[in-house]
Amino acid sequence: MNHTPTAAAPGITGGAGLFSSGASRFSKQSAMAVLVCWLLVVFDGYDLIVYGTVQSSLINDTGWGLTKATAGTVGSMAFVGMMIGAIFAGRMSDTWGRRRTIIGCAILFSVFTILCAFSPNAVVFGALRLLAGIGLGGLVPSANALVAELVPTKWRSTVATLMMSGVPIGGSIAALVGIPLIPAFGWPAMFLVAVLALIVVIPLGLRYLPETLATSASSDAAVAREPAGFGSLLRAPFLGMSLLYAFATLVTLFAWYGLGTWLPNLMQLAGYNLGSALTFALALNVGAVAGSVITAWAGTRFGPIPTAIAAAGVAAAALLVLVTGPPVAVVYLMLVLAGVGTHGTQCLVIAAVASHYPAHLRGTALGWALGVGRIGAVAAPQVGGLLLAAGLGVNSNFLAFAGAAAVAAVLLAAISAKINSTTKISEGDSNV
Repeated sequence: MNHTPTAAAPGITGGAGLFSSGASRFSKQSAMAVLVCWLLVVFDGYDLIVYGTVQSSLINDTGWGLTKATAGTVGSMAFVGMMIGAIFAGRMSDTWGRRRTIIGCAILFSVFTILCAFSPNAVVFGALRLLAGIGLGGLVPSANALVAELVPTKWRSTVATLMMSGVPIGGSIAALVGIPLIPAFGWPAMFLVAVLALIVVIPLGLRYLPETLATSASSDAAVAREPAGFGSLLRAPFLGMSLLYAFATLVTLFAWYGLGTWLPNLMQLAGYNLGSALTFALALNVGAVAGSVITAWAGTRFGPIPTAIAAAGVAAAALLVLVTGPPVAVVYLMLVLAGVGTHGTQCLVIAAVASHYPAHLRGTALGWALGVGRIGAVAAPQVGGLLLAAGLGVNSNFLAFAGAAAVAAVLLAAISAKINSTTKISEGDSNV
């Protein structure tokens, strides 16, 4: 059942007429706001993937005493912060306002990412990554909730999917920048790149992002009867779907961020040098960018959930091929397909969530799905490190991430079945 309202989202100020969700028009100011949100998601993606590019340097060059297992723990700290940020910022954006939440999260992750460059030890570095993660986690649901209100309804799924292309584009930039920057200036330089977000993109956000009001101020009767919050989200008619979306996000993020965190190190362990290992990471992220575009088209053509099922299946199959030890050209191809599948699946799940819930629950629903999903992102670096520390080899990681993608396909199939069942019941009621 699609609960998306066709009217403009309530409580939006600062530019009347720009935000009619059901309209076919898409104003210049709305387009600039979407672009700013996308740029912030690019920096969000950079800050997430950058740890994977510097991980071997932190283990080998810092003298912090990191092992593969403890490096996984440090890698998880950003995802713990993201879990906190996604849950609370999504809820905050529904009550405090999208613009304030987005700008606040962007400042938070930029400042603490910059400070990571000056970390004296692993404990301080991990704490700073956790604090940066709160901003990283809060940005995506808040930005997606705002963008869903800026675009016409028929383009909402497509734009939401394309918006998330910023994550792998940011990851691709991290891999590209890391190839010359780390050997020349060391790992701290990678974190100083966040200065650009602080001095360039955030001012653009202050200029172009529209302000929103708390939904409680709306005169909309439906909103008054059903307040924003997790209480509404986790009861009928939303409970079952909310749980399925959350668990599908969890296993998808386990696969995506597990690969993003460990792939350069895994390829080095497989015998490649740092430069080659980073090009493998680049292939994964290029695939993810392509996946954003491909799944945006396919999601509009076939629906986000059926397309997500196919994407998750592609990711699982590609990762299983890697276990067979194929030639280098096939490795690159499979990593591209893994990027298409894992990130494409996540984009489509976000698009489905943004379209499934009414406006006053949209930020909360996105925050819930991504917040619970971050458990998978937290677990992935840990599991990857523990599997390697146990001597199970590189293939153990690929098997774990392939299994997660396969589980995502099963959960998405359950979502599809539930949607179809609800639709048939609604059609039956309308014929009575």
